Amino acid sequence: MPSPPKPHPATKQQPAAEPTHTVPEEAEDHTKTAVPLAIEDWLTVAVMALLALITFTNVIVRYFTDRSFAWTEEISIFLMIVLALVAGSAAVARNRHIRIDYFIGKGSRTRQRTLGQLAAAMVFLLFSLIAVLSSRMVWDHIRFNETSPGIGVPQWWYSLWLPLLSIAIALRALGLLIRQRRGQ
Repeated sequence: MPSPPKPHPATKQQPAAEPTHTVPEEAEDHTKTAVPLAIEDWLTVAVMALLALITFTNVIVRYFTDRSFAWTEEISIFLMIVLALVAGSAAVARNRHIRIDYFIGKGSRTRQRTLGQLAAAMVFLLFSLIAVLSSRMVWDHIRFNETSPGIGVPQWWYSLWLPLLSIAIALRALGLLIRQRRGQ
């Protein structure tokens, strides 16, 4: 095995180190929450796998029969909405939700903390409101016996998940707010 090259005496460079394979810092997740984030992670994996299976099945059927399953579009749209809400919950819990960092990143540490807490409180309020209002929508779907346009199942089967996942996001935002107040 050849020895590493020696630096030129005029430069004080060290020889190049062996490349190491590490996970980028931003990809590591050390967020500590009361409810494990693995719940959202595994739900994301399951929904993505189900979406891929449904789409693949529909492509195969369409290729061999020149027809497609009518239910696949309706189920796929529902799963994409669930995926967005579950991923949103994980993003809020990890404090990686969409925001304007220009205002939070500028200024003193106290200002950054205060604006971070304000952002978490606003996310909590927004998704609490969405949960309340969408619960009324679910109740209307049940009360008026609405069915889905594609396959005719009760509409509340789909709409029920909006208030439930909105509550999950609101609780994740509340947990983030509590962690920020504690300085974690």
